[in-house]
Amino acid sequence: MSKEALPAKTPVASPAQATGRQPWVRTFVGVITALFCTFASFGLVIPVIPRLVTEQLHGSPFEVGATFTVSGVVALLVRPYAGQLAQRRGSRPVMLFGALLVLVVGGLYALPLGLPGLLVARLVMGVGEALLFTAGSVWTVSLTPPERRGQIVGFYGLAMWTGLTVGPILGDVVFRAGSFGAVWILASALPAIAVAVLLVLPNSARLNAPVSGRLLPPSSVLPGLSLGCGAFGYAAVASFGALSLTARGIANGSLLLSLFSVAYVVVRLVAGRMPDRIGALPVIVVSASVEAIGMVLIAFAPSLWPAAIGALIAGGGFTLLYPALALITIDTSPEAERGAALGAITSFFDIAVGVAGLLGGLLAEVSYTATFLLSAVAVLGSLFTGTVAARRRTRQLASPAG
Repeated sequence: MSKEALPAKTPVASPAQATGRQPWVRTFVGVITALFCTFASFGLVIPVIPRLVTEQLHGSPFEVGATFTVSGVVALLVRPYAGQLAQRRGSRPVMLFGALLVLVVGGLYALPLGLPGLLVARLVMGVGEALLFTAGSVWTVSLTPPERRGQIVGFYGLAMWTGLTVGPILGDVVFRAGSFGAVWILASALPAIAVAVLLVLPNSARLNAPVSGRLLPPSSVLPGLSLGCGAFGYAAVASFGALSLTARGIANGSLLLSLFSVAYVVVRLVAGRMPDRIGALPVIVVSASVEAIGMVLIAFAPSLWPAAIGALIAGGGFTLLYPALALITIDTSPEAERGAALGAITSFFDIAVGVAGLLGGLLAEVSYTATFLLSAVAVLGSLFTGTVAARRRTRQLASPAG
C-alpha cells in the first residue's frame, strides 16, 4: 500500500499524442477510478484478515504479519518489471492484467484452504497491486501537461490513499453486518468495476527511447531505503494497530488505520507541493520526526483517543515523505531507467512492510508496545538515508553533467 513514485519528465509522447483526440482529463479520471476501486479492495480486507487468522484459522500474531509480508515480498520482485512493461507496451494492458488478478483474489479468499490458501491469495494480490500502481504512475505522467504535473500527480496518489481509507471502514461495516463471505464478494466486485473502466480507455503511448534492462537503478537505492524506514510506521498500524488496542482492552482499534489514511490524504491535499517549494531535505526531516512521534504515542496509549491522535500524527508525517524521496529519485535517474526506478523505489516500501510485519509479529508475541517502538526507531532511519540521498542529488544537479 503504501506508494506515488512518478517521474518529473514525460518519458513518452506529448499528452495529446498519448490520448489521441480524447481529452487527457477523461482518461486520467478513468485511471484514478480504477486505482481507487482496486485499492479500496486491498483496504477492505485489512481489518478482516487479522480476525480470520486469529479467530477462524487459530493462528498467531506472527502468522498475521506473515499474511501481509507475502504480498510485500512478491510486489518487490514485480514492480521493476511492471515499470519496464508500461514503458514498452503501454500502461493500459499492464493495469488491466493487474485488476484482473485482484478480482481473482476475492475468490481465493473464499476457498476453504486454510492459512496456505490465504498466503497464496495474498501473493496474487501483491502481483496485482504492483502492476496496477506502477503502470498507473507511468500512465499518469504520460497524460499530464507539464504545467499541471505536480497537481495531477498529487491527485493520483490521493486516489490510492482514499481507497485505502475507505476500504478498511467499509470492510469493517460489511463484516459486522454480514460475514467473511460478504467481504470476499465485495473484494471481487470493486476490481470488477476497475476492469470495466480500463476496458474503455485508450492505451497510453509507448516510450520511444530505449528502455534500460537494469531492474535496480542506483538512483533508487538510498531514497528507497529511506522510504522503507518510513514504511515501518504504516506497517505497524495496518498489521497490529487493532490487535494492540484489543490486547489493552480498548475497542474500535480498527479506526487507527483509517485515521492514519485520513491524515495522509488531508495533509497531502493541503501541503502536497511543499517538497517543490522548500526542497526535499527539510520535508524528509520533518516528516520522519513527526511520524516517529505518532508511533510512540500509539505504543503507550492508555485509551483510544491518545492512540487515535498518534495515528493522525503518524499519517500526517508519512504523507510527504514519499514525494520528497520520489523527486530525488527522478532527478537522478536517466530517462531510460525511470520506469524501473519507479518500480524499484516502491519495492522498498513493499519489502519494508513485509519485514516490519515479520519483526513486528515476533515482538508482538511479547509486547505490542515493543512493536510500535521498533517502528518509531525504524522511521527515524529515514533521517539518515534521506539526508544522504538529498545531498547527493544536490551535488549531482550542481555538477556540469547534472
